Parts: sequence; structure tokens; C-alpha cells
Amino acid sequence: MGESRDDKALREAVERWSEGLKEKLKKRPERKESFINTSGIAINRLYTPLDQKGADYLSEVGLPGEYPFTRGVQPTMYRGRYWTMRQYAGFATAEESNRRYRFLLEQGQTGLSVAFDLPTQIGFDSDDEMAIGEVGKVGVAIDSLKDMETLFAEIPLDKVSTSMTINAPAAVLLAMYIAVAEKQGVEPARLRGTIQNDILKEYSSRGTYIFPPRPSMRIITDIFSYCAQKVPQWNTISISGYHIREAGSTAVQEVAFTLANGIAYVQAAVDAGLDVDTFGPRLSFFFNAHLDFFEEVAKYRAARRLWAELMKERFNAKNPRSMMIRFHTQTAGCTLTAQQPQNNIVRVAFQALSAVLGGTQSLHTNSMDEALCLPSEQAVQIALRTQQLIAYETGVTDTVDPLAGSYYVESLTREIYDRAKAYIEKIDDMGGAVAAIEQGFVQREIQESAYRYQREIEKEERIVVGLNRFQVQEEKPANLLRVDPAVRESQIRKLKALKSERDNDKVKNTLEALRRSAEGSENLLPPILDAVKAYATLGEICNVLRGVFGEYRQVDSLGR
Repeated sequence: MGESRDDKALREAVERWSEGLKEKLKKRPERKESFINTSGIAINRLYTPLDQKGADYLSEVGLPGEYPFTRGVQPTMYRGRYWTMRQYAGFATAEESNRRYRFLLEQGQTGLSVAFDLPTQIGFDSDDEMAIGEVGKVGVAIDSLKDMETLFAEIPLDKVSTSMTINAPAAVLLAMYIAVAEKQGVEPARLRGTIQNDILKEYSSRGTYIFPPRPSMRIITDIFSYCAQKVPQWNTISISGYHIREAGSTAVQEVAFTLANGIAYVQAAVDAGLDVDTFGPRLSFFFNAHLDFFEEVAKYRAARRLWAELMKERFNAKNPRSMMIRFHTQTAGCTLTAQQPQNNIVRVAFQALSAVLGGTQSLHTNSMDEALCLPSEQAVQIALRTQQLIAYETGVTDTVDPLAGSYYVESLTREIYDRAKAYIEKIDDMGGAVAAIEQGFVQREIQESAYRYQREIEKEERIVVGLNRFQVQEEKPANLLRVDPAVRESQIRKLKALKSERDNDKVKNTLEALRRSAEGSENLLPPILDAVKAYATLGEICNVLRGVFGEYRQVDSLGR
């Protein structure tokens, strides 16, 4: 089919315009020879309708709330209600973290997001020698149901949505949350929230794994099955690209590796006999909001379209909710600088705006001082106010997907979609995400991207304000929030008291029942819940599972 009259006229006009630039560029050259974003995509000088030639609007972009959901998962988006404003928080003891949660709720936060300390994340109690030096440092220490009861004291769990960043021991922490709710008189069916529960990205990007991949996948599908019946409003997994990006991936890799992991979870659940439309609507995702503003907006739009197609075409999902990517976003911690930390307020604001323009359902904004220490109350309040300013003052929420139709944004959306799809096909050829991780492929790709990005900063090909340009002399920061090492001693005292007060025979029996279940094939959530209610500790429960499943040892970047 020949070129239309309008296309021909536009093409000729662009050619004339480009020709006319040649002399001007000799006198005043552009800042650099080529403009390339963080994914290696070349950015054109100009985008016009010619860049959308051949695009099918309904199949590629569509309408908000309709397949392929490129323009958003809700038909009216923020005209109906704003995204959930969460501030990721948790440090030291359950008592201190509870006070921070109640402060944030008083400031207008609309959902809780729990950060756990490193021992909790890898299934060790605070009195374990592996926990020395780490208790309460990067999150709250949770050793037992007692701590969980304290963490959510005076917070009605039927009124808030709670996100928990926990992976290998996700089943245990979910069981504790259910048990706390029951003590409050709240039925599990009324609970709303999310457990991250994404173990595959731990192997490639983060490192807080316990068990090998295949038993870990069993635990995840057990959670899917249990929650579909007992906790139907709970998001059973948050498939996380955030940590993939924090480890150094590009935006394209973030989409590709995240969705490849999603495919693995869905396939594992289907293989376990679950119907895709039973658990599909409760899958959620977690993305990073990085520095390249338009690349980030396009990334979210491309991810929605690609996931919708995968669920519909590969897994034969029928329920439109199974095809939707509903996602939480966090601004990029890896972009925060210890130099001139107030600059981070501005970085975070732009990153948050890209997430909103990209259609996020939930958002955490990082605090300006997080490159230095745990965030202060003032820094947390500014971060929360950043979201509130975007919501209530900018006007960007008054129409759905306001950047749709931008020749640049639509072209970039398609390019990210195409490149991420090609990555997924390559991972499919390797046998899927688990096999790609076991072979070290994903790890190598991320490491190479991280190296390139860091080299660009060191060579000043990529400018970071205050770090490699526009530096100033600064005084050493003072009054930083630090966790007292005595937190571990406090937790140990609590553990000793707990073990002297609880029914230890009951604990022993519930742990033995869990061991038998792990050796068999029945769902692990009921025996874990029984153990939690008997006040078995997190470490005791995870040690039973370690005894059955073993512990994972990471391959190196060469797949060894």
C-alpha cells in the first residue's frame, strides 16, 4: 500500500526541516553526537506521526481499563481515587516501628509498608549468631507472633492495607499477620495487603534467599492456593523489578526479567493444578522509578501491555483482572546521593511523577537522607508530602494517561515492549526464568549493565548533580538516626521470656507436624499457622524447613 498524501507531505516537511538544520548545527552543535537512554535506546531528535506508522491503536494502546491495559488498569484512574500512598518503614524494635506507623497514618498515609531487618528476611531469630550486628538495622526485628502483635498494636487491620517486603519466610510472616488479625477479631477474608514473596529475584539481584528454587516455588504456590480460599483480598505475590533495577539493570531488563519471573510463578501454579483465573487477579508487581523520566513512563505502559498479552495468549486467562498488571512503585534508592542530600527531594519528586504518569496503583517516595542513614521523621514527612503535592496540586491526575499520544512516549513504549519481549523469548529458549537464573544468565546481564552505568558516571558521560559535577564543600552530617546495638539484647531478653512462658510441648508438636507436611505434598500454610499461634519463633519454623529443603548456594556469574 502506497504512502498517503498526508504522510508524504509530513515526510517531505521533516526532510526539509532536517536539511535546514545542517548549517545551524555547524555553528551551534548539539551537546553530544548521540543521545542514548539507560536501556541503550537511541533517542531521535524529533518524533512525529511517522514514528507511529503501522501502529494499531486498539491492539497496542487501547482504552483505559480495557485490554491490553497500556493506558491503565482502571477506566478513570486517579479521577476515581488516588494511588495508595505508602511509606516503607520499620527499624529497631516492634515498639519503635509501631510508633512510626502511627505517625505516618496521622500524616495522611493510606497504607502501611513494613521493612524487616536482615535476620528476619533470611529466617534467623535475633539470638542466632548469624544475626550479630544486624538486628533492627535495615528494618524491624520480628522473632515471633509476640513481636507482630506489638508491631500492629492500636492499628485496626480491617481498616488498613499492609505491604510486607519479605520473601523466603513470607509464608511465616503472613501467618503471623493473620494470627494478629484474628486476635483483633478480624477475619482473614477481610484482610487487604501484599507480601512480596518473590524469591526468584532474590537469586539474581538481592540475596535474601533461604531454600533452593524448587521448594521455594512450592511454598509460593501453596500461598496462592491457601489465600485464594481463605484470604481472597490478599495480593499473594509482588513480582519485583525494583531490586533488579537497584542491582543495576536497565529499564528493558527490569521489565523482561520481572515478567519472566512472573511467567515462572504462573506456570508453577498451573502445574500445581490451580486455575489461572483463581490466583491471577491477586498477582501484583513492584517497579522502580528511576531517573530517565520518559523512559520510566514508557516502561510502565509497555509492561502492562506485555503482561496482558502473556496472560491471555500463553496462559489462556479469561478474567480481565488476571491480565492486569497492578503495581506498586518505589523511587530509586540507588540514585540517592550522600552528597548534597537535599537534592534527593527533587530527584524523588520527578521519579514519583513518572510513576503517577505511568499509572501506578501504589507509591513509596524515598526520604532525602536515606543515602546516609535511616530516614528521620522530618525526611519521611517531606517524602509523603511529595506524593500529596502531586495528587492535590499539580493537576496531572485530572485526566487518564495524559502522555498518551506523545509521539516520543508511544515510540518508546513500543521499543521497550519489543526489546523486553525479545529477552523473554531468549529466557524461554533457556528453559524459563529458573533455568536462566541457575545458569547465571540473568545475573551476568545485570552485572554488565551495572558496570556500564557506573563507568559512564566515572567518565562523566552521565552527570549526577553534586556527585561528579557541581560539587560543593559540605560539613559532615550530624544527628543521623542510628539503631542502638542494644536492640539485639532487648530482643534476646524477649525471646528468653517467650520460651519460658509458652507451651513448649505444643510448640514441639506443631513443628513436628510442619516437618511431616514439608516432607509430603500437603499445603504448608495450615501447619505454619498452627506453629505461629503456638508462639514458635521465626527461626524455629525456618529451621524445620531448612532441615527438609536444604539451603541454596548461589552460582557465580559464570554459572558455576
